[in-house]
Amino acid sequence: MIREPLSAAAHVIQLALTPIFLLTAVGALLNVFSTRLGRISDRIHVLKKENGVSRVEMDRLRLRSRFLDVAVTLGAAAGVMTCCAAITLFFGVLRASGHSSILFLFFGGGLVCAVGGLVCFVAEIILAGRTLRDEDDPG
Repeated sequence: MIREPLSAAAHVIQLALTPIFLLTAVGALLNVFSTRLGRISDRIHVLKKENGVSRVEMDRLRLRSRFLDVAVTLGAAAGVMTCCAAITLFFGVLRASGHSSILFLFFGGGLVCAVGGLVCFVAEIILAGRTLRDEDDPG
């Protein structure tokens, strides 16, 4: 008799924790994004101190930082939506009610934001690579 409620509780916890795997990945992405943003910021400060600042490089660094700003914002939104999905799963199962549309909104929105953040990250990486290639090929 006690075994059945315990099994049901274990199932609720399993369902609610499933989105947390996505949350872990999003957290790792945010760490990468913020590290790259810090490196861009450091480079901008170095260029401002130097004489003869390359306007092209400065513009590219600013563009890269904008892409990373959007990537961080989308990553944070993905994390929030993923947490909301976990909460919706947890309380939806506990109340035995149908919150499938809310769950779809949160988890689906979290996935869309994660993809958007990755797209911005790829754009920033491409700009960084272009900058490196332009430095190697001055002509």
